[in-house]
Amino acid sequence: MIAELGHFALILSLMVSLLQATLPLYGASRQDRGLMALASFAAVTAFTLVATSFVCLAWAFVIDDFSVQLVAANSQTTKPVIYKITGVWANHEGSMLLWVLILTIFSALIALFGLNIPKPLKARVLAVQGMIATAFSAFLIFTSNPFLRLAQAPAEGNGMNPLLQDPGLAIHPPCLYMGYVGFSVAFSFAVAALIEGKVDAAWARWVRPWVLLAWCFLTMGITLGSFWAYYILGWGGWWFWDPVENVSFMPWLVGTALLHSALVVERRHALVAWTILLAILTFSLSLIGTFVVRSGVLTSVHSFATDPARGFFILVIIFGATGGALLLYALRIPHVKKGVPFGIVSREASLLLNNVFLVVSAATVFFGTFWPLFIDLFGSDKISVGAPYYNITFVPLFIPIFVIMVLGPFLKWKRDNLKSVLQQLSWPLAVALIFAIAVIGINLAHHLFTAAGIGLSVWIIAGSLWVFVKRTKLFEGSLLQALNILRQTPRAYFGLLLGHLGVGMVLLAITVVTTWQQEKIVTLKVGDQTHIGYYDVTLTKIETIIGPNYEAERGAFALSQGGLTFSVISAEHRYYALQQQQTNQTGIRTNLISNTYIALGDADKSGGWTVRLYYHPMAPWLWIGGFTMALGGFISLSDRRFRVGVAQRDKMATFPIGNTAGVAS
Repeated sequence: MIAELGHFALILSLMVSLLQATLPLYGASRQDRGLMALASFAAVTAFTLVATSFVCLAWAFVIDDFSVQLVAANSQTTKPVIYKITGVWANHEGSMLLWVLILTIFSALIALFGLNIPKPLKARVLAVQGMIATAFSAFLIFTSNPFLRLAQAPAEGNGMNPLLQDPGLAIHPPCLYMGYVGFSVAFSFAVAALIEGKVDAAWARWVRPWVLLAWCFLTMGITLGSFWAYYILGWGGWWFWDPVENVSFMPWLVGTALLHSALVVERRHALVAWTILLAILTFSLSLIGTFVVRSGVLTSVHSFATDPARGFFILVIIFGATGGALLLYALRIPHVKKGVPFGIVSREASLLLNNVFLVVSAATVFFGTFWPLFIDLFGSDKISVGAPYYNITFVPLFIPIFVIMVLGPFLKWKRDNLKSVLQQLSWPLAVALIFAIAVIGINLAHHLFTAAGIGLSVWIIAGSLWVFVKRTKLFEGSLLQALNILRQTPRAYFGLLLGHLGVGMVLLAITVVTTWQQEKIVTLKVGDQTHIGYYDVTLTKIETIIGPNYEAERGAFALSQGGLTFSVISAEHRYYALQQQQTNQTGIRTNLISNTYIALGDADKSGGWTVRLYYHPMAPWLWIGGFTMALGGFISLSDRRFRVGVAQRDKMATFPIGNTAGVAS
């Protein structure tokens, strides 16, 4: 009965979304206040219905209702409750229901909290959101119904993919979907603006918080996914340019460009056409990510489904949304008022240049991800694109981005002098050069890549801190004056600072761990010792562990230095009998400066165990930096200037240094 209730609620939500997609759009064209008001009511109603459907599916998982086909295929009675709940979205049908739920959450938030948005624009935005919800609700009901019943319920389910039975799964997919789906709001605002033929500073002010919110969650989702792959898959790496990693990275790159561009529209009413195009492309790339993991066209450990029919349905949605929006863009953008001109040396120019490099970087990732598919479709050869391609194409494109992101906050709007800006940045530049030269000297010029990477990361970190010093006039006046300026500084400025610091931390970690990581694969018996990094590692014991739905061999490894044991870490080799699948639970010892990483492999006939060991200097800063970027975004969102009018923004614009409007500037 619960499953039927969920199915019925999902069907009703499709009908309500269809009304939301049509009547308010007609009402906005006729200035009918009643039909425009219907958009908000329909958005909240659709959310309520989809939430009911989702709760019904979650309940079926919790109570082990194996008469529901999805539960029988993805759960079992011995699975811990936390994994029964996360199992709701650890499959194709459930993940798509979560996708639609988050979409309706965003629509409901616009309806409830977008009180200062003009009614015609709000009605059109919610109508576009309704179109997207209609398409994906229909996809769920007609191709991916999560509430299908079995004629005879089995006594036990098939269980969930063991790789996904991890607490990280409880957070990673929802965060990723909040990012993917959150960009639908920017898409809807862009389409609504094209219909109205009007884009101004107010439009940018309304859309930027939604873009920033989506960007924050996508940053968190990517960071969590990277960490999950690091400690679960046992491969010892943090990024593999896997197709599904790439399809989450592409909307992040273009979304970062969108966040920059929307700032320019708000402050200078420039880059209007470019911003609208970025909004369309960002959400289109999010849809492509949804397509890749559900179509089977690309193989990945992250893929949910391999059904071409489902992939074709999503492909139709992509072509409908992207093609329709681009057609509308081509027809309407010539009639949209363009922005004011600006000089080649200005903050607008720096943001535009960074945008171009970000978009081209995303294009290189897109090409590397899908080129093997094109070769497979139109030729007889099969190829793979790996890290060497991205090292040659992607990495050089990010070097100017890292340089410009420090210059940008020091540049004035409209026009500036590059020489005076560089003079202000003499100290960060000197510190970066000192670090780069020191690395070259230490490594006898064998690691020029390392020197460049460390120099750029120090440039970003020192430059960001120097913006803070300049803004507070820390060395120009008294400490009391600096504290007074600090108290008056809007929170969005600290978001900017943390966002840029996070980028510098990630770059520093990537450079160091890539250059100085150590790897060793050995066979150890109990009592044997090996060495990795600065530590001696001894296998002290192997024991069999019986888990709720698995058996495991657990190895205890003692870490010592100078003969003194200071830590014992465990690594497991698990076997899930129901799925007949093996997984690793790696042992990681971190001091927040480096990781010692151990993965236990198979036993041999002589009683030895294959052990893979890694020493990863600076690896923790990869994820600390990612979360720092997301934290900066959330701090920016807490700034009340994202919710109030022009007067407050102008009041704070008297500060001479730094961009106070958001983390991604």
